[in-house]
Amino acid sequence: MGLRSGLAQIRRRAYEILEVARPGDRSSRVADMFILGLIVANVAAVVLGTVESVLRSTGPLLDAFERVSVAIFTVEYVLRLWSAVERRLQERRLRTRVKYATSWLAVVDLLAILPAYLPVLLRIDLRTLRLIRLFRLSHLLKVGRYSRALRTFSVVLRAKREELAVAVLAVLILLLITSSLMYYAEHEVQPEAFASIPAAMWWGAAALTTVGYGDVYPVTAVGKVLGIISAVLGIGLFALPAGILASGFSDALASSCSEDGVCPTCGREREAA
Repeated sequence: MGLRSGLAQIRRRAYEILEVARPGDRSSRVADMFILGLIVANVAAVVLGTVESVLRSTGPLLDAFERVSVAIFTVEYVLRLWSAVERRLQERRLRTRVKYATSWLAVVDLLAILPAYLPVLLRIDLRTLRLIRLFRLSHLLKVGRYSRALRTFSVVLRAKREELAVAVLAVLILLLITSSLMYYAEHEVQPEAFASIPAAMWWGAAALTTVGYGDVYPVTAVGKVLGIISAVLGIGLFALPAGILASGFSDALASSCSEDGVCPTCGREREAA
């Protein structure tokens, strides 16, 4: 009974450190900063590992660092899965752990460590192995767990998903219309550049985003006028998602300030009404 009670206390403490960001909990803060720093270091190691000179001089060191990091992330994943029962003590432990294991953050944690174990569990050729190693960049997805700003961004995306979907649909419709018109305006003069409407969409995307690569451009008078109109419409239409996100962030920050009484931007306490 004493052993079970001790394990329950350890599990509870592990849950508090890893999942519950209580103000003043130094252990939780240190754990979050350590994991966050390890994530950044792993991404830097992946990037530096693509430089031949660095790889030749520090290849074994980078491999050792990767193995240690995978071990730490594995322990973190196991502890989170083990302590997940503290979320809903009234439910069955297996059911609670399955719910956690299939959640987005848990899947991200698993993707961060899985590429290190696949070559051991499966017979994979070297070309596939190099491709799998790129999935180590999924460590970046774990940053959202430790960043309030990124969590706010996720909340904003969910809250404004309908408005963003309408804006994206409007962009796609405009892209289809401008590409179709440009195809009929330029196909006879430039049959290779504007061979079809899908091929003309490359020009349409560059024009609407005002990138203007210059590899494909209209030469007829009608095509040039259409290009000017597309560029002007693209500036206004592509500003819609930015405005929607800005409105969503404003609402989210105001809601956060009203809930906890502390401004998430400046950190000052909200004055009482």
